[in-house]
Amino acid sequence: MAGGDEADDAALVAQALAGRQMAFTTLMARHREAVYRLARNHVGGEADALDVTQETFIAAFAALGRYDTARPLRGWLLRIALNKCHDGARRRAVRRLFAFARPLDDALDVADAAPDPERALGSARGVTKIRAAIAALPAQLKEPLILCAIEGLSQDEAAEVLRTSRKAVETRIYRARQKLSAALEG
Repeated sequence: MAGGDEADDAALVAQALAGRQMAFTTLMARHREAVYRLARNHVGGEADALDVTQETFIAAFAALGRYDTARPLRGWLLRIALNKCHDGARRRAVRRLFAFARPLDDALDVADAAPDPERALGSARGVTKIRAAIAALPAQLKEPLILCAIEGLSQDEAAEVLRTSRKAVETRIYRARQKLSAALEG
């Protein structure tokens, strides 16, 4: 822009500050395309660029009293436009974040349901102790207990596998549980 236009801009700013609406309208018409091009290239969409352009001139009008007439008006307006582009990008990022956000109460369902490390360690120790106690049982008590209690076979099915009677399986499981209880309590 030529030096004469900058002087002309300074005079139009002074008139706009004095209350002449036409002076600001002239300034807007003179710089609108440059502001729009910057916004269009920055935000991508036409509608968003028009919004940024409008916000830029509204902000410029509100801050016109702070404009330094020794500097080019176009640069000042473009700086405002860039700030508006950045503001819009931040707003869109926040909207995207909140679009996926869930209510805080939903976090209760997301919490880790696994036991805390101390409880898990205690549980692992308990399982190890039970396995050791089962392993220590005599085979005739251990086998029916494993088949029925761990493998889920019925007493009749376990009797078939072990080639014994159902009553023998029932008795052996009873004795195995008594021995396990005594071993785990002691």
